[in-house]
Amino acid sequence: MKRIVIVDYGLGNLRSVFRGLEKSGAVPLITSDTGEISAAEGIILPGVGAFRDGMEQLAGMREAIINAAKSIPVLGICLGMQMLLEWSEEHGRHAGLGFIPGTVRKFPRTPGYKIPHMGWNTLHVALPDHPLMEGIGEGSYVYFAHSFYADTAFSHTLATTHFICPFASAVTSGMVHGVQFHPEISGAVGLQILKNFIDLV
Repeated sequence: MKRIVIVDYGLGNLRSVFRGLEKSGAVPLITSDTGEISAAEGIILPGVGAFRDGMEQLAGMREAIINAAKSIPVLGICLGMQMLLEWSEEHGRHAGLGFIPGTVRKFPRTPGYKIPHMGWNTLHVALPDHPLMEGIGEGSYVYFAHSFYADTAFSHTLATTHFICPFASAVTSGMVHGVQFHPEISGAVGLQILKNFIDLV
């Protein structure tokens, strides 16, 4: 059984992520202890809320996560994925963890669209051969809840989704991966992605 740490920095639905990982075959641990983070075989960075708040509350664990990502897989979920990028424009310009080149931007207000992007939407798989996307079919439905999106290069994009504009709904760089949607509440597709991440560990 794989020992995967879910980073607890005070934001996010940790229990649903915990249950999703259990169903997918992992032994998850929710913790804010940097020693546990450093000793993990894989790291999940969840999150719901504002970018600046997330980075501020993550501050004491930042170094441990950055060092761990050099040798073990990391998966960011929702806000956790956005914090993997270099910058965010949410409530000013704020630095992220810098694993993924790019900026987190707000969806532009557009007639006919209601922000936040909330509910089920489809994945267009950009890198079907990537192990995180194994078994994920083109057009698979997953669940989103966000007002900001990741603007990154296509070379770092695992999947895209369209809402107002096309955006990166899954990203990757080295050992670090992220999904904008919530795999833990995305049914069989989400559980497959969690299982794929566990298989990377």
